[in-house]
Amino acid sequence: MRPSNVLYVVVVLGVVVGLIGADECEVCVGFLERLYKALISTHSELSHAIVEEGLVQTCAEATGKESRLCYYLGASSDAAARVTGEVTRPLSAHVPPPKICQRLQKRDGQICELRYDTPVLDWSREVLSKLRVLELKRLLASWGEECRACLEKGEFIDLIQQVAPKHSASMRQEHSPEL
Repeated sequence: MRPSNVLYVVVVLGVVVGLIGADECEVCVGFLERLYKALISTHSELSHAIVEEGLVQTCAEATGKESRLCYYLGASSDAAARVTGEVTRPLSAHVPPPKICQRLQKRDGQICELRYDTPVLDWSREVLSKLRVLELKRLLASWGEECRACLEKGEFIDLIQQVAPKHSASMRQEHSPEL
């Protein structure tokens, strides 16, 4: 094999390994990238204290898998351990979020095991009726909705069909690629 071919293979493998690493920690990377962009847009310089305050404030509003990530980082109110410094110091020094998440994975493997739920795009009664009541409740909870008077599965399905258009539109805006 010629040296130029070896270099090409090494570069391709490096890119592939880098992509696998970034995809592996999708919740961590996505959450920290959004936090970083929000902090950069509001502050000209980032200090450890500013990033810590932004992290705690963002975690207070987080739901679902991101709330679980905040618990692992110790940035939520119910967390037992506090390791926010391992996020705030590198982020204030402009270390890329994928690199921070790789370091966090060495400390706690659960951080990179978090995955976003795949959204259900078909809100028809027959598709929703195949889900369990617990899954329907989780779907509503992920939207910040709750059905206190619901006793039967059909009532949960009715509520989901009623509020789905509102939440589907907001999900498309959140997950649409920025130009």
